Amino acid sequence: MSKLIRIGTRDSELALWQAKTVQQQLEQLGHKTVLVPVKSTGDLVLDKPLYELGITGVFTKTLDIAMLNGDIDIAVHSLKDVPTILPNGIVQAAVLKRGNTKDLLVFKNNEEFLSQREGVIATGSLRRRAQWLNRYPTHNVVDLRGNVNLRLQKLENNDWNGAIFAAAGLGRLGIRPETSINLDWMIPAPAQGAIMVVALDDDQETKAICQQINHEDTEICTTIERQFLRLLEGGCSAPIGALAIIKNEEVHFKGVLLSPDGSKKIEVSRSEKLGNHHDIAQYASDYIIERGGKRLMDDIKHSGKPTNIYSTKSLTEDQRFLFNENLVVESNDAIKISLNRIPPTVLKSPIENVIITSKNAVEAILTNCPAEELKFKNIYCVGRRTKRLIEQRIGKVTHSEKNAKALAEYMVEFMDGTEATFFCSDIRLEDLPNILSEHQIKLNEVEAYQTKYDALKIDKAIESVMFYSPSTVESFVQQNNTEVVAFCIGETTAKEAQKHFKDVRVAKVPTVESVIELVNEYFLRKQKS
Repeated sequence: MSKLIRIGTRDSELALWQAKTVQQQLEQLGHKTVLVPVKSTGDLVLDKPLYELGITGVFTKTLDIAMLNGDIDIAVHSLKDVPTILPNGIVQAAVLKRGNTKDLLVFKNNEEFLSQREGVIATGSLRRRAQWLNRYPTHNVVDLRGNVNLRLQKLENNDWNGAIFAAAGLGRLGIRPETSINLDWMIPAPAQGAIMVVALDDDQETKAICQQINHEDTEICTTIERQFLRLLEGGCSAPIGALAIIKNEEVHFKGVLLSPDGSKKIEVSRSEKLGNHHDIAQYASDYIIERGGKRLMDDIKHSGKPTNIYSTKSLTEDQRFLFNENLVVESNDAIKISLNRIPPTVLKSPIENVIITSKNAVEAILTNCPAEELKFKNIYCVGRRTKRLIEQRIGKVTHSEKNAKALAEYMVEFMDGTEATFFCSDIRLEDLPNILSEHQIKLNEVEAYQTKYDALKIDKAIESVMFYSPSTVESFVQQNNTEVVAFCIGETTAKEAQKHFKDVRVAKVPTVESVIELVNEYFLRKQKS
């Protein structure tokens, strides 16, 4: 005779139904069992949405502790509530045959509100909220917590149009209202509709017993879904949906990641022959991440956290990846560029010495004249990236320097002739014109583009700002009088920043990536001090 198996469970009606289902299956196999109900944090705290509780495994933690303390032998969970990484010493022992995977809308009076601009829907799930708002962006979604019966009662007592439930939960309790419809378009939570049994890893006898009630197809599908969730680094705080089904010896998967407000959605689908399905989760998560998923997940993780740093240039997704994980970055283009019309007679005439100090000037030149029609003999430029762009799209650069002052000093010494043409902005520094003028070099200035100030007014709590040109400094101080740590791309930018800020730091090389490295080093030292 095998030992008495103590089955730990939450004490809600649905949790007890699930635990009794496990109990019945085990007893049908001849094993003795007893139910041990306990309350979880998720059942006790009903005044906050799940994604605001900040606890991993909000419905499973109490049972985990009871098992590790030796008070129970196994625990029964809704698999969708279980963290993708189990506590040390606890393992998945069985997954029962899956029930209904769909989400369900229970409505109050009729379904007419679905075609109307106004509507109020209740749910405590961030995933359901995001998918609903993606489909019905003008509707209002309110929070709904509590056990199934309590949520149905709250729907009855409030002026909401409807509420969203898991179809499996209502079906298992036999209380699915007639005024309900399946939401076939909504992708469920990973492992929705599945019941999981966990046991201690070193309890070989109990694990062997539980394996007798394991449903292999359900295990395969829910494993893929939960791997997808783990690879996206999600949990109950991220709007992630996933569903895998097995049909005709093929595994069919679909997944989704959304922004919390539903305004952004990235979907993926994948099918593989059963047996070749092991890489589906990796493929699907990579697909999502490569199409903006990493940025979405970072935004979700950082939502509600104070911004550490403001960038006066919009950052690419790759650049955002370079910041330390604990940094929250806000960015926008503090200067906006408007390209000017340059007369063809200027661009198509032979010019012996051309000065270009920015990529914007390159774009302005090429917007007005094809590269093959330019007759530039010597091109002098500032910055490695400007040089690279010129050589890719116009021609060979005679000489480049890291800033305009150094370039002017070089040209005074080595330039052929006594005249140069400078393609510049309407806002520029005086260093280069002044140095050339002092040495009797005639400078023809061509206004290639206009620079417009457009910096954000930042929160006073932001202590650090990234600057990429003197113009970004000037734009920032027009909107802000906050004392900040200024991280600058080069000496020329730093010189302007020093007029306004006490703490000015300069990147080792004049690239955005180098400025980010400077920021990371600063905050790392600050954290250690």
